Order: sequence, then structure tokens, then C-alpha cells
Amino acid sequence: MKKVVFDDPHRKKHFAFFNHMNHPHFSITAQVEVTLLLDFIRTNQLPLTYSLVYLLSDAANSVKEFRWRIRNNEVVEHEVAHPSFTVPTENTDVFSFCTVDFRNNLQDFIVEAHKVKTEMMKSPSMEDEPERDDFFFMSAIPWISFTSIQHAMHFHPHDSVPRISWGKFFEQENKTMMPLSVQAHHALVDGRHMGMYFEKVQELFLYPKKYLDF
Repeated sequence: MKKVVFDDPHRKKHFAFFNHMNHPHFSITAQVEVTLLLDFIRTNQLPLTYSLVYLLSDAANSVKEFRWRIRNNEVVEHEVAHPSFTVPTENTDVFSFCTVDFRNNLQDFIVEAHKVKTEMMKSPSMEDEPERDDFFFMSAIPWISFTSIQHAMHFHPHDSVPRISWGKFFEQENKTMMPLSVQAHHALVDGRHMGMYFEKVQELFLYPKKYLDF
């Protein structure tokens, strides 16, 4: 982890402008194509949710602004951020958080994710780890092909962890599409960075064989 210092005067103003807002997060929802990704997952008999979490986290880590966090009005950059995603529980109809260390190998990530998910299904958790913010908060809404989504969060104090959600697949012009929503702190992440993220996600989804270690 390292400290980020804004040398450009306008970047400093941009940070201060949005950081003093009561609700500084903004959200973008778009459709991404998953046709070739789903073919790859079926061919290699991979678990869908873990594969999506891995690729969406990989894309987020590739944009450094998605790894920036605000601490005491200062900005720090994590070397890597880790997915904390929702999973069902055994004894109730609401979710548990499932936090898995991000790994550079999909198969290693799947093994660890399955282990943690099994534990969380039996012993659910809704608590964040104290003093940690190196997460991506992630959730699947597989019942709805949503066009927008709003996340519950504290306004005072607000956090700077990005939220990433995806929804029900749907067919469009002979392609399988998936709604993808990203919410981030505007003092850290601008529209350009959002665009970089969506472009990286689509690249990974179109060419999974090129980027996954098989």
C-alpha cells in the first residue's frame, strides 16, 4: 500500500469537491456480452459465479483508481484488492458476505472461494474486518436483468469501496448479454476510469482463453 499525492491543482480540486459531498458515489449500468465466456465456462466445466467474480475482480484491479481508498482525507493505493461477494446461506433466505483473497490463477481462486463459501453458508457473516478497505463489494442479482441498481451504504461517514453487481442473462441479437453495474466514489473514480473498467471486462469476456491460465 502506498500514499497517493495529487500534484495537479485541478485534480486536488476535483477530489475535494466530491469528497465533501454527502453522497459522493455514482453508478453506471451497462450490458456486456457473455456469449463466448459462457461457452468457455461450459467447455471447461468451471463454476459460473466464481469465474465471474474472478474476472470482474481482475478487471477492477487493472484500473489503479479502483484500488484507491480514502483514509482520513488522504488517498492510499492498495497493491491488490479482494472480492467480498454475496452467497446464499443454509438456514435463512438472506445472504452472507464471502471474502476471498484474489489470486492470479483462476483454479487456485476457485479452490479457495469454494472453501470460504462453504464456511459462510453454514456460519454467515455480515461484519467487515476492522481497519480493512482493500475490497470490492460484489453481488449477483440473477433473477433480474436490471437496468440500474442502488446500494445501501452509510452516508456519514461514507466509504470508498467500489460496488460491482451483475444480473440475469438475456438474449439480444443472437448474443447473450449480462447487465453489469459499478458504483464508485467520484473523488477517486471518474467517468473515464469507469469506461476503462467496462472495456477491460468486455475484453476478458470476449477472449477468456487468452487471459485465463489453462
